[in-house]
Amino acid sequence: MCLGIPGQVVELRDGGLVPSGVVDFGGARREVCLAYTPDVGVGDYVVVHVGFAITKVDEAEAKRTYDALAAMHELGELEAMREADATLADLDALPSKVGPGIVA
Repeated sequence: MCLGIPGQVVELRDGGLVPSGVVDFGGARREVCLAYTPDVGVGDYVVVHVGFAITKVDEAEAKRTYDALAAMHELGELEAMREADATLADLDALPSKVGPGIVA
């Protein structure tokens, strides 16, 4: 079954072929196509399905949807996204190696 996940728009991106932005899904952030929701702004909530914001919702509806998904144990992929983001942040904090034994 495919589900739309609610998230909050935290950034709008300019200059691409289609409108896009960054959406926060309870700590995991992803770039999302906003072509179907051109009236959204930073702070608005959207339901996202396969990388596309498909509708704008109010905060209360976003919370109800998120809570329902949590109750159905359908947030496993979101948890994996959060863990991957945390791992990438940890890796970004490590010094990069330029060569054998040489740290930049």
